Amino acid sequence: MAPLPGAELVRTPLQLYRYLLRCCRQLPTKGVQEHYKHAVRQSFRVHSDEDNPERIQQIIQRAIEDADWIMNKVSAWLPAPPASWGVDSGNLRGHQGSPLPHS
Repeated sequence: MAPLPGAELVRTPLQLYRYLLRCCRQLPTKGVQEHYKHAVRQSFRVHSDEDNPERIQQIIQRAIEDADWIMNKVSAWLPAPPASWGVDSGNLRGHQGSPLPHS
């Protein structure tokens, strides 16, 4: 599973924050979503005093790589979607909204 569209455009901490929250919305359950949203917020608090531009870019790159790893890990837990969803099972993020059916 590739990073969400726009990962290559992330240059600032605010863009990263928004990107990571969009990634969280793609996770399968509210519990998992809330867990990772909390982790994102905590990481931003920890690094809020960082002012070295090189270090900020390193953090951004690592955060995007970590988000990609998490999305791949979570997608491995999910069953393949039914063909009627019209979603490529190798890329659940191509589906708008949650990869799970709405009740």
